[in-house]
Amino acid sequence: MLRAAGVGVGDEVVVPAFGNAEVAEAVVLAGALPVFADIDPVTYCLDAAAVEAVVTARTAAVVVVHRFGRFADIARLHGVGQRHGLLVLEQGESEVPYDEIAQRRQRAAYLDSKLKGVMTPDGGDGHTYQQYVVRVPGNGRPDRDAFARAVRARGVDCKVPVKTPVHRLPEFRRCVSLPETERAADETLALPVDAALTKRDMQRIVSACNALGGLLQPAV
Repeated sequence: MLRAAGVGVGDEVVVPAFGNAEVAEAVVLAGALPVFADIDPVTYCLDAAAVEAVVTARTAAVVVVHRFGRFADIARLHGVGQRHGLLVLEQGESEVPYDEIAQRRQRAAYLDSKLKGVMTPDGGDGHTYQQYVVRVPGNGRPDRDAFARAVRARGVDCKVPVKTPVHRLPEFRRCVSLPETERAADETLALPVDAALTKRDMQRIVSACNALGGLLQPAV
């Protein structure tokens, strides 16, 4: 899509650093330079104000990636594009089957009501819970990685959704300030909400997480 729009050598394309490297790689393959902007801490998608702050005369496009089943604020991002004459492209993740969305939301609501000591996701704007991503506060003990190891030891298949932001990778290393991206990469953990999970499975997730809750500072 970038090539078809004429984006190439000498152009800059604003992309998120929170996620995989595929978007930045696509920009490089088109001959352009990826420029990283920070994310909104609620949606984990590009923040419109952060995007506008990195726009230069060479900026040609913005690639918006929707995360975890939550949509970016695409209206505001298109507004930035219109003000600066930029192409705004959207990339979604693999979609949750329609007949599973209600079940995932039901499981997410259960976790919302039961989990202690972690920050549960904001379910606004039609969240489909492709991933149920909590934050483990870093100012207590254990930290996110230790918390994940302990939860796995109790039989819960959790995962770190973004292990290394793209701007920390050797091939894309940039000296940029992305505080929300850094914080999200250090604190986020995805817990299972698959439609196949039973009530007992959900209780096991809550029990495993809450067993560690006393070791964490209360979520604010």
